[in-house]
Amino acid sequence: MRTILLPIRPLYVNEIINGNKKYEYRKKVVDIDKIVIYSTNPVKRVIGEVEVLEIISNSPNNLWEETKNYSGVTKELFMKYFEGKEKAYAYKLGKLIIYDKPKLLKEIGINYYPQSFVYLEK
Repeated sequence: MRTILLPIRPLYVNEIINGNKKYEYRKKVVDIDKIVIYSTNPVKRVIGEVEVLEIISNSPNNLWEETKNYSGVTKELFMKYFEGKEKAYAYKLGKLIIYDKPKLLKEIGINYYPQSFVYLEK
């Protein structure tokens, strides 16, 4: 199983948990099956994992139209994030597992703060 650890802001982590955000947007993607979610500052914990159902690639406008109902973000933020980009990407999120006890990065063998993503061995 191809898995990455992905840092996500707590606001968006909450949107994923409450079901309002079923797409995780990125400027670049890698072919994966699962995302381990690291909730960034001030939480600073690995809180769970989510399966990736598919990776969608499209122009920012078309991707927004396709995913806006479960984006978990405003159109303004979405467009600002992809400003100047011809392609936009989204991981379509599936089954979510929230850990009973969130973990520190060092508890999963990572000794630095990831700026983008980190491949994990599973």
